[in-house]
Amino acid sequence: MTRDERVAVVVITHQRRAELVRALDRLLALPEQPRVVVVDNGSSDGTADAVRARFPQVELVASPENLGAVGRNVGVDLLDTPYVAFCDDDTWWEPGSLTAAADVLDAHPGLAVLTARILVEPGGTEDPIVAELRDSPVSGAAWLPGPALGSFLAGASVLRRQAFLEVGGFSERLWLGGEEELMAGDLAAAGWELCYLPRLTVHHQASRARDPHRRRKDGIRNTLWTTWLRRPVRPALRRTARLLATVPRDRVSARALLEAAAGVPWVLRERRVLPPHAEARFAALEDAQRTSTARRYVS
Repeated sequence: MTRDERVAVVVITHQRRAELVRALDRLLALPEQPRVVVVDNGSSDGTADAVRARFPQVELVASPENLGAVGRNVGVDLLDTPYVAFCDDDTWWEPGSLTAAADVLDAHPGLAVLTARILVEPGGTEDPIVAELRDSPVSGAAWLPGPALGSFLAGASVLRRQAFLEVGGFSERLWLGGEEELMAGDLAAAGWELCYLPRLTVHHQASRARDPHRRRKDGIRNTLWTTWLRRPVRPALRRTARLLATVPRDRVSARALLEAAAGVPWVLRERRVLPPHAEARFAALEDAQRTSTARRYVS
């Protein structure tokens, strides 16, 4: 096997040593032999020691704190490959997918993000989100090799490093949870395209080591922040009203709304409305978001 020097993998992890070991076993067996960077977000379960002992070829960043999605920024900063595949600690790429992604990105210099088909393990069934990616209502350039997307799923995507750096990576403010939407809007505003490519495949065996209430709280908060950071007033009001009408009425949602409200000063200070061509992508997704069964804020 010969290493494909065009693409590397960045994995973020937190408190999931066993899942990470499984994912790394599979990533390091790929025919592309990708360079792999692991950013351990302040784990206390021996994750960093396990990586050092079992995978000396992996580049490890042992952060003393949980950086969330910003850990991906740290990983990307260590790389010089033109393309970066992101991976969560409970996901792994199908053999051949990274080379296929690099070939497509080579052939389409205006393309920033390729999102893969996601298979849920064990069993290999398609994740419900795949149908939404396949049937995306977003309009994109005629030359796109797959359906245009308005946003993407970081743990199942390959990005052009130049585009990622151009928009500043993932937001420190959002931390983790729907952080891709803000970046997707900024990529579109800068003239980049995003698309779904079904010949790429990511496997996802969801970890049980997760805090669903924290994920829901941060997801609601980040949706509101992203909406008011980038959407025009009327669409922002419309999406806010729909969100408030559909989230569970409990303490988790209340905390999310309080955190969102606390961020109003900086949101208004940093608000930058998307240009019409980028806003059109989010507008096209409104009906799909309203009826989606794969994107509900529940825990």
